[in-house]
Amino acid sequence: MSLPSQSAVSKTPVHVPQRSRNWLGLPGLSLVFLLTATLASTLAPAAESDTYQVVHTYPHDQQAYTQGLIYLDGHLYESTGLNGHSSLRMEDLETGSILHLQDVPSQYFAEGLTQWGSTLIQLTWQSHVALVYDRASFHFLRTLPYPGEGWGLTQDGKSLILSDGTAALRFLDPETFHELRHVTVKDHGAPVTQINELEFIHGQIYANIWHTDRIARISPATGKVLGWIDLTGLLPERQRSSPEAVLNGIAYDAEHDRLFVTGKLWPALFEIKVIPAQSKSVPANHRK
Repeated sequence: MSLPSQSAVSKTPVHVPQRSRNWLGLPGLSLVFLLTATLASTLAPAAESDTYQVVHTYPHDQQAYTQGLIYLDGHLYESTGLNGHSSLRMEDLETGSILHLQDVPSQYFAEGLTQWGSTLIQLTWQSHVALVYDRASFHFLRTLPYPGEGWGLTQDGKSLILSDGTAALRFLDPETFHELRHVTVKDHGAPVTQINELEFIHGQIYANIWHTDRIARISPATGKVLGWIDLTGLLPERQRSSPEAVLNGIAYDAEHDRLFVTGKLWPALFEIKVIPAQSKSVPANHRK
C-alpha cells in the first residue's frame, strides 16, 4: 500500500518555514509576541524547575522541522513537519546522517511520532489521521482517524498518549485510536496548554511546551505537573535561524538511560543529564 497523495512532495530545502500554527490569522511575528506574553502570564511554573548538564552534542539536520523524536534499537527516528516538507526518518545518532527517509505527501503536516510493536505511528496536524508504517521498511500500512488536532505522541506500553495543543492528554487504543480516557494537565491547579512533543520516561510523561525552553514532567494518572526541566541557554538565540526554531523533540534510550533533546531547525541534538532542583551546584550550562 502506498501513501495517499494529492500532489508531489517538494524537495526544496527549508531555510525559514513559511507555515506555523496561526489560529488567529495574525502575521507570524505578531503571533509569536502574543504567545510569548500569554505564556509568561499563564504558564509560569509553580512546581520547582530542574536544570541540566550537557553530556554530549551531536549533529542534527538544520532543515528538519522536528515534530516527533524517538530512540529505538540504536537509531533515532524523527518526524518532520510543514506541508510539502514533512518526512519520516531513521538517523545515525553519532553523525546525524539520514539512513532511511520516507517523504510524506504534501497535504499532510506531519507531527508527533511513536512506535507500537513493529510499527511506527506518525500524527498529522489538522488532517485528523495518523499514518502507520512498518518500522523496518517504512512501508505505509494504513491510516487511523482521530478527532481534533495532532501535536505530540508517545505510549506507555498499554495505550498511546496524544497531545493536541490544549491542556488535555488523550489516552488512545493503539489499534483503533479510540479514546480510552483523558487527563487535564495542571500545575498547582492552573491548566498548562501548548503541550507539544511527548516522551514516556520512568513512568512520567515528559512534554515540550511550544515556544518555551521548558519540559514538563507530568503524572499520567492525574495530569499533575510533577516538575519542570529548564533548558534555557541550551541553544543560544544567535544559532536559531527563525522565530519558529524552538525546543521540540525528546527521545529516551532506556537501555543506557540517556535523554536526548533537540528543536525545530536546530543544528544540534543534545544528550543531557537532568540536575534536580536541590542539586543546583552543578552549572546548568556545563559542556563536556
